[in-house]
Amino acid sequence: MTTPLLGQMMDVPLTVSSLIAHAARHFGDTEIVSRRIEGDVHRYTWRDCERRAKQLAQALIALGVQPGERVGTLAWNGYRHLEAYYGPTGFGAVCHTINPRLFPEQIAFIINHADDSYVLFDMTFAPLVDGLAPHCPKVRGWIALGDEACIAEHLSSMKTPVLSYETLLAAQDGEYTWPQLDERAASYLCYTSGTTGNPKGALYSHRSTVLHAYGASLPDAMGLSGRDAVLPVVPMFHVNAWGIPHATALTGAKLVFPGKDLDGKSLFELMEAERVTYSAGVPTVWLGLLNYVKEAGQRFSTLQRTVIGGSACPPAMLRTFEDVYNVEVIHAWGMTEMSPLGTLAKLTWEQSQRPPEAQRKLREKQGHVIYGVDMKIVGEDGRDLPWDGVAFGDLHVRGPWVIDRYFRKDDSPLINGWFPTGDVATIDRDGFLQITDRSKDVIKSGGEWISSIDIENVAIAHPAVAEAACIACSHPKWTERPLLVVVRRPDMNVARDELIAFYDGKVAKWWIPDDVAFVDELPHTATGKLQKLKLRELFRDYVLPSALAVDNCPLTDEETDKPRANPAPR
Repeated sequence: MTTPLLGQMMDVPLTVSSLIAHAARHFGDTEIVSRRIEGDVHRYTWRDCERRAKQLAQALIALGVQPGERVGTLAWNGYRHLEAYYGPTGFGAVCHTINPRLFPEQIAFIINHADDSYVLFDMTFAPLVDGLAPHCPKVRGWIALGDEACIAEHLSSMKTPVLSYETLLAAQDGEYTWPQLDERAASYLCYTSGTTGNPKGALYSHRSTVLHAYGASLPDAMGLSGRDAVLPVVPMFHVNAWGIPHATALTGAKLVFPGKDLDGKSLFELMEAERVTYSAGVPTVWLGLLNYVKEAGQRFSTLQRTVIGGSACPPAMLRTFEDVYNVEVIHAWGMTEMSPLGTLAKLTWEQSQRPPEAQRKLREKQGHVIYGVDMKIVGEDGRDLPWDGVAFGDLHVRGPWVIDRYFRKDDSPLINGWFPTGDVATIDRDGFLQITDRSKDVIKSGGEWISSIDIENVAIAHPAVAEAACIACSHPKWTERPLLVVVRRPDMNVARDELIAFYDGKVAKWWIPDDVAFVDELPHTATGKLQKLKLRELFRDYVLPSALAVDNCPLTDEETDKPRANPAPR
């Protein structure tokens, strides 16, 4: 066998520490601004961030943390959390971001499953930590992200002994050299939301993290630039804030952290004060922001672009941002198992020459893959389906920042080298992905599939609808039929028949919901997604009018022999 001719290039490992070192060396004076738990606004630079991250690394080493051990975080978006992204990973430990919005039982499971040695937490989570500590015996210490005075003021009622983050850092000089690590060593541990069963861990590597940062920063991806002031509304405990803390270090962008206050007024005021040009978050957060600016009669003076992901961006939201406020929306799709970026809706030169409405229709989809990700859709028989925008099937992906298996799971979920996402999708001739549903949420009616996402998007376009979800209800003839569950906008009204009629001409007639149920609020997961599982549970006894109309259908109460009434959501 012929020996391959190897290239003669430097073998420099791709490590997370190289990102923060690059930002500190080449963009050292660029600001990082944080609205703190203490109530004030904190300012420092990328250079300051690296020094304090080195102090944190020294402090953790002094506490006995070894390379490969996990260091957990329960924190909002802020500069100390950013230091926790780089300090542990810089010397070979693993930063494990924990979602504080999960149920306490799930959080305890995650901490124990990860074997976290120490957990860093924002002081707002003191009651949560007090409840968790007895159930997490392997945690050697809990570190409050504050100084001694602040801890004394805010944590005096805690039963769990805590260490002061600032005291630990003050004992170190920051004169530390990042060690050279294997780029395939673990860097971050992120767990899924756990909507069905216990959360599962995705263990990223230094290599995958750096490659993901490169991919995210491409002009036709998230398109981050050193000219941007970036406010990540997506939490740093949600898939590493979609890679923004790494991509901003790579590009030298200004970072603005919102802390715990994510209401529309707080976000708008921070955006304006810091002249934010770029942001990213889930649709539920943007709904609150858009409601605020509309009611307050405000306009964005500097915001130019925002990434919307986590769940499908309603076309009405995209149009409002762009047509009313002149803010470009970048529709994105990904998942925890993908670090998370997979696709973004950016147009090529040829696509940008098409009529405006054709361009808009493309950008309402989840978009094309970025380099580093490949995708395909397969049918029930496992065969590849055509990219014609019509055929839809199970979405599979692969790439260097896609997981091979879950943390501490011996079996791999891959099918012939591809990761099955659990999404049902179409891919059109332009290579644009459109998620039609989660496989467990698609409505199977008379042997055909109905996209719950498409049904929801039509409803949200109605001016009186604040939020909508579509779920399947059992049907004696069609197996399943769609039920639309709606939250009305404040001080606005809309009736069932008006909403049903609103679908005329917008979807196929057999897709139109059979009924509408109005509720005060919809259940959401810890990451802001609609919690369809909970919604199906709330409406599991709901009987559609069309089901009552089917002849010989046993839809009567045993005791009264009268048609069953639909229960109120519990």
